[in-house]
Amino acid sequence: MVPGLFGNLKNCQINPEPLATLETLENLAILETLNSRKEIEMSNKLLEIKDLYVNAEEKEILKGINLEINKGEIHVIMGPNGSGKTTTANAILNNPAYTKINGSITFEGENINNFKTDEIARKGIFMSFQLPEEIPGVSVTNFLKYAKNKMTGKPVKIFEFKDELKKYMDELNMNPKNMDRSLNVGFSGGEKKKNEILQMLVLNPKLAILDETDSGLDVDAIRTVSKGIEMFKNDNNAVLIITHNTKILHSLKVDFVHVLVNGRIVKTGTQELAKEIEENGYEKYKKISAQ
Repeated sequence: MVPGLFGNLKNCQINPEPLATLETLENLAILETLNSRKEIEMSNKLLEIKDLYVNAEEKEILKGINLEINKGEIHVIMGPNGSGKTTTANAILNNPAYTKINGSITFEGENINNFKTDEIARKGIFMSFQLPEEIPGVSVTNFLKYAKNKMTGKPVKIFEFKDELKKYMDELNMNPKNMDRSLNVGFSGGEKKKNEILQMLVLNPKLAILDETDSGLDVDAIRTVSKGIEMFKNDNNAVLIITHNTKILHSLKVDFVHVLVNGRIVKTGTQELAKEIEENGYEKYKKISAQ
C-alpha cells in the first residue's frame, strides 16, 4: 500500500454517495435495456388490432377482437362460415362496406383506422380475394406493371419485369402464355388463386392477407400455393391466412392459429390447434363463444 494515498483504514468512513451513484447507474442500465427491448419489440410489430368491433350495415360482425402480428410470422385465422374471418380482412383494408364501431388497427405503429384502402395498400398491406375479379382488356402483365408502379412510385423496367414474372410463373407451375391474357378472364379457379399468389410475389408487400386462397383447390394446387407463401415469407414480412379448413396447413408451417367464432377469437395456439379442429371440428369453440 502506498503511504498517504489511502490513509489509516481503521479510521476511514465509507461515503455512501458513491454506492448510491453506483445503484443509480445500475438502475439506468436496466432501464436502458428494457427500453431497448421495447424498441426492438415495436420495430418487429407489423400489425396490432385492439378491441375491434365492426358492423356490416346494422349487423354486428366482430365483437372485440385482439390480434398482434410480428415480422417473420405466419398467422392463421380459422372458423366456421359466417364467423367474421373475411370481415376481419376487410376491416384491416378499411373496406367502406364495413363500419368500425370501436377499437383500433395499427400498422407499423401508425393508426390506419381512417386511411383509404389504396393508402393502406401503398403502406404495404396486400389482400387476395376469395373470388378474384375478371378484368377484360387488361393483361396480367399490364395489371401487375401498373400495380407495381403505384406501390413503389418508380417506373417499371419492362424487360426485367417480364423476366421476373416468368421466373415466378415457372415456380408456381403457371402457363407463361397467361402473361398476355386478360386478368382472370377464362381462368380456372386454380389459375385465379395462383394468380393471386403471383401478385403477392411481384408486389412484395410487408403484410400479405390471404382470404380463403385454398378454397376449391385440389391437393396439387394447394401445394403450389403453399410453395408461393414459403417463397414470399422472410424475416421482414408476415402472412395472415384466413380459412375454414386445414388443407393448406398440411404443407405449410405456421406460427399461430386463432379460432374465430361468432365474431370473437376464442382460442389461440400453435399448428397443433389446427390438427385438433381437423379431428373434432368447431363445436367445442362454438359453445365457448356462446358463454
